[in-house]
Amino acid sequence: MKIKESLLEKIEEKYPGYLKGEKLDKFLEEFDIKFAAGHWAAGDFLDRFATDGYWPELDSSLESQIERVAYAGIKGIEFHDYLFLKKGLEVDEDTIIRTKELLEKHDLIPTTMGINMFTDPKWKFGSVTNPNKEIREEALQRIILAADIAKEIGCQAFSFWPGQDGWDYNLDSNYQKKFNWFYEAVFEASKRAKELGLKFGVEAKLKEPKEGNMIIPTTHLAGWIAYKINKELGGQYMGVTIDYGHEQMYGVEPAFTVYVLHEMNVPIANFHVNTAKLRSNDEDRIFGTGDIWRFIDYLYASVDIGYNGWFAEDQFTYRMNPIDAMRLSKEMFGNLMKKTLLIYARRKELEEARQSNDQAKVIDVIKEIILYK
Repeated sequence: MKIKESLLEKIEEKYPGYLKGEKLDKFLEEFDIKFAAGHWAAGDFLDRFATDGYWPELDSSLESQIERVAYAGIKGIEFHDYLFLKKGLEVDEDTIIRTKELLEKHDLIPTTMGINMFTDPKWKFGSVTNPNKEIREEALQRIILAADIAKEIGCQAFSFWPGQDGWDYNLDSNYQKKFNWFYEAVFEASKRAKELGLKFGVEAKLKEPKEGNMIIPTTHLAGWIAYKINKELGGQYMGVTIDYGHEQMYGVEPAFTVYVLHEMNVPIANFHVNTAKLRSNDEDRIFGTGDIWRFIDYLYASVDIGYNGWFAEDQFTYRMNPIDAMRLSKEMFGNLMKKTLLIYARRKELEEARQSNDQAKVIDVIKEIILYK
């Protein structure tokens, strides 16, 4: 982000009222706020209740998803690695070439390559933590290959959410072995990130689809692993992907997590934005439709630590037209970021109020910005 006092001073004058359309785009561009969407946010969506999907008439080809992301007015797009693989570990070079052409056609920037080892039943007992050594080795090859594909397509990062790594029942897994297998895998991934000059992030989640716990249930654990690996490698090669809804699942303050990572010198490879109720499931609803005080706190932390990467919609808006859903998340995000920057412009006053131990003073500093401006 490009945060200058001269820009902060003019926000209310240049960007009054609710921002949308060209005015919103100009605001995001002026402050160099990068906003993306995962290709999956462009639909279709299905779950265990609607196994045929909620929009079965929607073309869910990669080409159509890219078009819908662009049509929603979004500048960046995240991918999953499986899109560029044939059966097994064979890279589909034709799809990579075609995707790069589509990105150029729609003026989209590839941002992050996610590693999808959770939809194929092959991974149902785990990917890099599977008790079967052959499956673990194949999973590690997938991670390394995803990094290579990310580099070829032009992404700045690759990210691993270990969606099938964990357990469903007490005593069904050897926790120590699983942790060690996971550590060994992300260590190798971090080495590959170093070689390729990419960011690498691990995304934590409390549970789902594993219903006991995921192998990395909290971002704090992901951050500690990254801290340890980075010390071994002598640089900032492993970081985290932080997902707002996942933080909500285990009831922590998402903004506090951002500061903890910063103090540990652990990079944030990617910010996922969405909405979920506190201690609920992974709802992945439109960003900004929940507790706006908490959202703004989250965004304020990103500004305060000097985050300069992408914010990306990770959402499954089942019953809503995906173009409308992506557009609305972008609007909500932009307007909450505007409020965030208005507060940041008054950060000295805010800090003085914090230091006074007078909670009313703190609320007085920010109340009109959050509820009115």
